[in-house]
Amino acid sequence: MRIITQHTVGDPSVLETAEVARPEPSHGQVLIKTGAIGVNPVDGQVRSGSFPMLGEPPFTVGWDIAGTVETVGPGVSAFAPGDEVLGMLALPGAGNTYAEYVLASVNEIVHKPTGLTVEQAAGLPMAGLTAWQSLVALARIQPGQRVLVHRAAGGVGHLAVQIAKAHGAYVIGTASAGKHGLLRRLGVDQPIDYRSQDFTEAGPVDVVFDLVGGEYGERSARMVTPGGVLVSAYPQDIGVTSDRIAELGIQHAVTFVHPSAPDLAQLAALVDAGQLTVQVDQVVPLAEAAKAHEIVASGTATGKIVIVP
Repeated sequence: MRIITQHTVGDPSVLETAEVARPEPSHGQVLIKTGAIGVNPVDGQVRSGSFPMLGEPPFTVGWDIAGTVETVGPGVSAFAPGDEVLGMLALPGAGNTYAEYVLASVNEIVHKPTGLTVEQAAGLPMAGLTAWQSLVALARIQPGQRVLVHRAAGGVGHLAVQIAKAHGAYVIGTASAGKHGLLRRLGVDQPIDYRSQDFTEAGPVDVVFDLVGGEYGERSARMVTPGGVLVSAYPQDIGVTSDRIAELGIQHAVTFVHPSAPDLAQLAALVDAGQLTVQVDQVVPLAEAAKAHEIVASGTATGKIVIVP
């Protein structure tokens, strides 16, 4: 089978195609024939060496997968050959999803909702789990709360606004003006053009989901009502100190996304209920994985970038 690998860290040009033997599933695993692969910012961070999660190369990046079960290993009863599935694999280990066939543990995958194409399904796992675990597990959003989502048209953000709406929140979202039409279609009640408006004027809010960090952290914290929650998705650059959080009387949580079939099942249920969809910006061939990384690094994508074999 073909895979994308790298023998050194660096810019996207270090990604190369290679041929390797197709793996066989062991106990509790399935072999998935890849239909599509979701691309996430962490892929590029690991590739470049700025986040050395996998140690020294060679390695294969990628954690999101959607496809069809090819074979099942011993002890597997929940899935059968031919089943369409999706999942986020092995994080913080090697997911190895930039490949034509991928091994997955059964506790990392769920059946694909019929309401998503395979490309949309591949864009759901990491971004959707990041949003779900941030807003539902950490912030515990409630009906009627005011929730601000930064980068609301991005891969994680556009899913976060739909999750917040499904939980009955009033949603404020920051994005450039050209993306406000999409935000309203996704359910955003109050789009804010971060280029021309001061988002802090939309406060107070009960929850901020900060997908930017840096100086956004401090400014966002000031908007949160006492007892409310600031959730930071990028622990490398939170942008606000614990002393400042205590001074403001708010709660602060940092997201460390983890594989979870139960959480994925909750996201799939929202899809089935018509409350969640995945916006795919561009689909890129596996051999052009470097191009996919360049697009993600540009920060201009609306929704998800997806690779297909």
